[in-house]
Amino acid sequence: MSILIKPVVTEKATADSELNNRYTFLVNVNANKVEIKKTIEATYGVSVEKVRTMNYGPDRKVRFTKTGIQHGKTNATKKAVVDVAEGDIIDFYSNI
Repeated sequence: MSILIKPVVTEKATADSELNNRYTFLVNVNANKVEIKKTIEATYGVSVEKVRTMNYGPDRKVRFTKTGIQHGKTNATKKAVVDVAEGDIIDFYSNI
C-alpha cells in the first residue's frame, strides 16, 4: 500500500509551506497519522511535529446523454497537512 499519493501544490498550500513550514499531501484513504508521519520522515528526511488529516467524500456527477441520465461518483480522497520542524524544508521540485 502506497501511503503518499502526491503533494498538493496550490496557492494556499504553497503560501502555507513558505510561511509556516506546513506541507499538504494527498494520502491513501486507509492511512493513519502514524503511518503518514513515518513515511514522510523516511521519504524526505525531515522531522515531523504534527499531522492533521481530512477526509473528503465523493462528489456526485450527473451526465445527460442520448440514452438517458447517467449518475456516478468520484473517488473519496484524504488530505494530510504536515507540520515540519523549524529549519527543515521539503523541496518538491528538486527531482525535476
